[in-house]
Amino acid sequence: MTDTDDKCVQKYVVSTDRSGDIHVHVQGDLSQQDKRCVFLTVHDLGTNHTSMVDFVNSPAMSEIKERSCFIHVDVPGHEENSPDLPESYPFPSLQTLGEDIVTVLDFLHVSYAVGLGEGAGANVLARCGQAHPRRLLGLILVNCTASTSSVADAFRSRFSRWRGADISQSEEDFLIYHKFGHQISSDSCEVAERERMLAEYRSRLRGNLNTHNIKQYVRAFIHRKDLILRGCRPDILLITGMQSPYAGVVEKMYKELDKDKVTILKVDKVGDVLAEAVRNLNPAKL
Repeated sequence: MTDTDDKCVQKYVVSTDRSGDIHVHVQGDLSQQDKRCVFLTVHDLGTNHTSMVDFVNSPAMSEIKERSCFIHVDVPGHEENSPDLPESYPFPSLQTLGEDIVTVLDFLHVSYAVGLGEGAGANVLARCGQAHPRRLLGLILVNCTASTSSVADAFRSRFSRWRGADISQSEEDFLIYHKFGHQISSDSCEVAERERMLAEYRSRLRGNLNTHNIKQYVRAFIHRKDLILRGCRPDILLITGMQSPYAGVVEKMYKELDKDKVTILKVDKVGDVLAEAVRNLNPAKL
């Protein structure tokens, strides 16, 4: 066990059967887990656990932070300054990740937790909740997508407005759409501002994160199988920003689920919910 730069966060490496080593960052005192709520988090594409740490550390989350513990998972190869995943390593599917991630709870001697995931990470945790319903008591899924075809169709139609009809569905293209679809497809976004925003994002991607490994996660997300949440035992809170490229997909998912088990929170005028609307996700709503 070693400390990260944040002295309140402790780092572990957990070996799983099929997904390899998973780097885990614990925020809070797990020895008090019988008195606190434990959250298991999985990040979205193009980032790592730091996005979740930043969210938890935001002033609006101070109340829930004081009475909770957070277990932040880095998807394989997404820890800071990670080397390239070896060619011999088959990057796990979202289904495999979801089934394997329970090993983190076993390793840390955590009986059960609440899943908190964004985007691709929400999909992973939903699959974990299906496979291990006794270990995840609830699921908070931000911009979670269930089907594959609807997302691909949205990508083609909206991204073409920005780049023209002849587009290449590369991993970076998809990642930009996934993160900024509500802005790059908006006529109100100035061209100069759009280019500046995208340049800054590309620069961050080339920082401490390994772009080769990021692409593996993007491919796993693009090629995932449909997520069937009907009959899922944990209670579910779906959260989406109304300007998110996935807002319609999340609303469709909500309509198809048992209303006794699922609630939806729609945040107006934002797309990137965790970054843009932290105050709307206060402890009372979580």
